[in-house]
Amino acid sequence: MDFKKELINWYSINKRELPWRETKNPYFIWLSEIILQQTQVKQGLPYYMAFVKEYPTVFDLANASEESVLKLWQGLGYYSRARNLHTTAKHIAFTLKGQFPNNYKDLLKLKGVGDYTASAIASIAFNEVAAVVDGNVYRVLSRYFGIDTPINSTAGIKEFKTLASTLIDTKQPATYNQAIMEFGAKQCKPKNPDCTICPIKNGCVALQKNLVDSLPVKLKKTKVTTKYFNFLVCVDNNNNILFEKRQNKGIWQNLYQFPLVESEKSLEIDEFHLLNLENTVLKSADFQHSLYNEIDKIHKLSHQHLHTKFWIVEIDKLPKTAIPINKLEKYPTPVLISDFIDEFNFSGL
Repeated sequence: MDFKKELINWYSINKRELPWRETKNPYFIWLSEIILQQTQVKQGLPYYMAFVKEYPTVFDLANASEESVLKLWQGLGYYSRARNLHTTAKHIAFTLKGQFPNNYKDLLKLKGVGDYTASAIASIAFNEVAAVVDGNVYRVLSRYFGIDTPINSTAGIKEFKTLASTLIDTKQPATYNQAIMEFGAKQCKPKNPDCTICPIKNGCVALQKNLVDSLPVKLKKTKVTTKYFNFLVCVDNNNNILFEKRQNKGIWQNLYQFPLVESEKSLEIDEFHLLNLENTVLKSADFQHSLYNEIDKIHKLSHQHLHTKFWIVEIDKLPKTAIPINKLEKYPTPVLISDFIDEFNFSGL
């Protein structure tokens, strides 16, 4: 069986019509690949269209403010992708005079671009023979060849990259790469794939040995930690509110939130006094408070679960750093915060 021929034939019949497949422009291909990192096509497509409309060239993206880029990215998560996207746009626009690196080796030097993304751009935009290995490719290769080496181990990463490089169609690398990724997304799906209609089923080791559900193998994830967040929604008599930019590195860097105080456990309404207000405007102020949600809002991230309470704090006057309530929605925020803003009736205060 000709593995690559079968995949390319399948792709020619079953591929989805997607805007970034209709161009060789490296800017659009790069943009799509960054958006689709850890994001499914269905979710990422509207963001891609929004970015292309707002920033039709790399120069437009480079000249945008980080806040506007983060605001347009809002809801996609993994915000370091957006910050790296903006940094790289500026590098390409201003240092490289708008010229994208045209090969895998130089693409790999760009911030936010790893092996997979560099291979994808190099092959699709510049027809370089550079094999892609993403989650879909891992799944197809591990099942077809019956490989149980963990895909997130050092040995596995090397083994699958080497195998992928031997399989790629050297005459049409762009088509082959997109074919195997699409095949993994649509046919060789993570759960309950329909193997009866698979064009390469006769050579699939996992199907022959009843291993489809157990491949690929992945090492256990890092232990998830639990944190308890208490957001202080501080509003004064002039309808101003405190909204802060997260300066520290880590989750939500450069996004906006209400003043945050962490606690060692989830607090009840009568336990507000347990919060450490030492570094807040409430340290020596008179105020009234109430608890918006008695049940924690749980926000799950890849490495931590945030158990969150929103405390409504009414105070006579806030510092000059406060902003008008009606300006809240202009700032880029994590989904957790934007959902609260949408849900809470500030006009009722």
